[in-house]
Amino acid sequence: MDRYFTEFATAFVRGRLDQPQATIDTGLQAGLRLHKFKLNVELPRVRTVLGMLRSLQPENLLDLGSGRGTFLWPLLAGFPSLPVTTAEIADGRSTDLAAVRKGGVQRLTVVRADVHRLPFAPRTFDVVTILEVLEHLADPPLALREGVRSARRAVVVSVPSTADKNPEHLHLFGMEQLTNMAAEAGAGRTTFEHVLNHRIMLAQVR
Repeated sequence: MDRYFTEFATAFVRGRLDQPQATIDTGLQAGLRLHKFKLNVELPRVRTVLGMLRSLQPENLLDLGSGRGTFLWPLLAGFPSLPVTTAEIADGRSTDLAAVRKGGVQRLTVVRADVHRLPFAPRTFDVVTILEVLEHLADPPLALREGVRSARRAVVVSVPSTADKNPEHLHLFGMEQLTNMAAEAGAGRTTFEHVLNHRIMLAQVR
C-alpha cells in the first residue's frame, strides 16, 4: 500500500463502489484502475510546484484541469488542511475526482467546468494552479486570463519546455511568451524555475 497516496486511493474506491468500508485491495479486486494514485512526489516538476506553494501558504486553492491528479494528489497530501477546488471538464476525470470527495475527502470540491469560462467570481481563490494544461488548450491566453481573474494573490503555471511527441500538446511556450501572456491577463511580476523538460512560472496577481 505504500506505493499509493493511500487516503485518496481509498476514498476513490469507496466513492466509486459506494462501499464506506472498502479498501485499496477491494478496489483492485473489483478491477478499478488505481495507477493514478501511485506516489510521484519525487518528480522534479511536482517537487518544484510544492515548494512554490509552501512559500505562498495559500488559504484555499483552485486547480485547473486536474486530469488524473499528477499534481493534485501530492498537493492534497502536502497540505492536509488546504481546501482545494478542482475545475475539470472531462466527464470521466471529473467523475473520478468526485468519487474521491464522495469517499471521504471533503476538503476537495469538484466543479465540472471549461477552463476558458470559469464559473467563479473574481478573486475567489487565494492561489490558482494551471499545471501541464495550457499546452493542451485551444486558447491558452484566455484560460490564463480566467485563472488570473479567479486568483487573489498568485497563479502557478507549469508547461513543457522542450518539444515532445505527445499529439495532445498543441503549444510550446517560451519564457517571454508566458510573461507577456501573464501581463496581458492582468498579472504583475513573474518569476520562473526550470526543471527537467519543464518550466514553472509564478505570476503575482496585482
